[in-house]
This record gives sequence, structure tokens and C-alpha cells, in this order.
Amino acid sequence: MSTVAARVDSDDQLARLLQIGIVLEEVVEARAHRHYQSLPEDERDDAIEALLSAASEESAEHRRQLEELVAALDADSIPFEDVKDLVAQSYGQTGPEDFDGVLYDQLHGEETAYKFYDDLVDAVESGSASFGVDREELLAVLREIRHAEAEGVEEVAKLMEARA
Repeated sequence: MSTVAARVDSDDQLARLLQIGIVLEEVVEARAHRHYQSLPEDERDDAIEALLSAASEESAEHRRQLEELVAALDADSIPFEDVKDLVAQSYGQTGPEDFDGVLYDQLHGEETAYKFYDDLVDAVESGSASFGVDREELLAVLREIRHAEAEGVEEVAKLMEARA
């Protein structure tokens, strides 16, 4: 079930979707970190640790960018717990134990985030509404984040391939 509408028509709707992106970034980052920390010492790996560290830094930057956009909108904020519950319902249907290894879990998170941003870019592009932020600036940020998530998918896939 997608939480992204066919198009985005208001600041309130856009703010809600951006808040979902913020929480999604937090969930993906925290989940990968927890999964990695749960590995026995002999299964930990410098390359995986570097990948997760870079992903964590990227996620923090994405959250900062999304928070700036939300702050610039003329919209009512949705309570964090409500957004968190929505993300859990929509994107939390699987747990780390559902994947064979931390890399598969990370790949799932990166793919989920990519799909969310891809749908969000499409929804903003499909509408003609004016927002409290510059439309081109909004799309530039969302496309940049989407691109970074696509690169994350590729990085995880390459690391998985090198280990096969």
C-alpha cells in the first residue's frame, strides 16, 4: 500500500509526506544499525561497517533537508507518533529476521526509500499546486535524495555480489 497520493495538492499533504520521509530515513538507519550490532563479532566486516556508517550519515543529511522543507511550508505538523505509526504500518511489514543477513536488510531499506522518493517526485510532478516552498527547489531536493537512494541500492548490491 502506497502512502503517496497520485499527486500532491497542498502544503499540508506535502508536509505529511515529507514527515513520512523523515521517519522512514530514521527507521531504515536504526534498523540496519541494530541488525549489524546483533551480529556475532566473527561475522562483522569492515566493508559492511563502512557502508552502514556512510548510509547513516546520508540518512542524517536527508532528514535535515526534509526538515528544512517542512519548516518552510505553511502547514500543520502531524504528531511524530502518528507519522511513526503510519511508517510502521506501510513500510515496517518485515523485520531484520526476515532477511538473510544485514546486507539483504539494508538492500530492502534502500529500495523502500528509493521507491518512496520516486513516488513522491511523481506525485509532486503530477500536480500543479503551489507550495510554501519553491517547486523547483523542492523537486531538486527530492530528486537528489532519490538519486542517493538509488546509489545506495547499487552500493549494497555490489557489496553483496563481491561476497557471493
